[in-house]
Amino acid sequence: MAALNMIDSTFEVDKLTYEIFSILENKFLFGYGNAENPKNSVPNSVHFQARDAKHAAGKVRILCIDGAGATDGILAAKSLAHLEACLRRKSGNPNARVAGYFDAVAGSGVGGILAALLFTRGRDGQPMFTADEALKFLTDNRRKISRRPGILRRVLRPAAKAEKLFRKTFGECTLKDTVKPVLIPCYDLVTRAPFVFSRADALEIDGYDFKMRDVCAATSADPSSVGPTEMRSIDGRTKIVAVDGGVAMNNPTAAAITHVLNNKHEFPFCNGVSDLLVLSLGNGESDFNAVKSPSGFVRIAGEGASDMVDQAVSMAFGDCRMSNYVRIQSNEIMAKGNKMKTCKTASDLLGVTEEMLGQKNVESVLFKGKKVAENTNLDKLELFGGELIKEQERRKTTILPTVVLKNASPSPRTSSATTLSTMSSSS
Repeated sequence: MAALNMIDSTFEVDKLTYEIFSILENKFLFGYGNAENPKNSVPNSVHFQARDAKHAAGKVRILCIDGAGATDGILAAKSLAHLEACLRRKSGNPNARVAGYFDAVAGSGVGGILAALLFTRGRDGQPMFTADEALKFLTDNRRKISRRPGILRRVLRPAAKAEKLFRKTFGECTLKDTVKPVLIPCYDLVTRAPFVFSRADALEIDGYDFKMRDVCAATSADPSSVGPTEMRSIDGRTKIVAVDGGVAMNNPTAAAITHVLNNKHEFPFCNGVSDLLVLSLGNGESDFNAVKSPSGFVRIAGEGASDMVDQAVSMAFGDCRMSNYVRIQSNEIMAKGNKMKTCKTASDLLGVTEEMLGQKNVESVLFKGKKVAENTNLDKLELFGGELIKEQERRKTTILPTVVLKNASPSPRTSSATTLSTMSSSS
């Protein structure tokens, strides 16, 4: 229980959460840009210029992936495999990749590992893994990555196994070697605050560039079973003692949206949620009655926080939440029993996640909780895939850049949302 005590109410998780949701509330929930609210509105000339540019520039596409959940990341990986197959079928390109149809990705815990697999550049210049390959990677290595507690696992040092796996997979690749903007959170025990690994920040300051193998180890370090991971930036100046990103940000959707809306260097015409297409992937809901370990309590707390983020983001999207924001998550109420208990093999788990994708999608409704949608999770993925392809095709006919990927710069930038994070200690 000593490790669990590190995750108590003294953690200053509230600071980053407050700042993120303050931005969402001030700009999108309470009349920002509304003529009836002069205090929050912008001049008409600026408003119309931004609107004209917006329609020409299109929508920024964001992928967000939760921490482990009940399926250890397999539900999200399975969702992405289906989405990539849809993109290949509808685009007519048999080599289409998930990374080619999103402009930014955020992943926490095992979701951060998925983001790294799908968006880190390989030797051929393409992303290292296809979605199917990433799914196989997680199913084959689930026991090494999930790091479930137990006496035997402590003796076998699962942390060392995971770190060896990440070293073999990513080699010397760093955050700079990702093909698109990437955000992967952890919780830093040095500063007692969330820390977000960001490609945008890594390109500008060596003190924010880290090896991808260390990033994956940091965001997936379960504090209740194997303890924190100590790491340093590429230049050795920034030190982090990290635990699981799910402790501070199990659902990174709000952080990703805030980053994009404030990052005018890379997303110059993105002015509000109507300029976004966001896919948020959950990883199944745990059985609350089966919680018997510190790790289980941490997981359930993270899943509760994920639901809060989903509700808040749905509110921020308002009337356009049905078209511009899609959340994929299992529904335990509709599952008629917890089949996760019977999963003994990877094949069993894949079968259960397929059933989860066949469930009716559950949508958050403004001030009214949740409702069961007409479409299944698979239907939603198909429809969203179509929107991604439409945006891809639209960009071929306009001269305005929706995304301007940033290269290394000698001077720090102040527009990245990751500057909300407290800097880790330098030594």
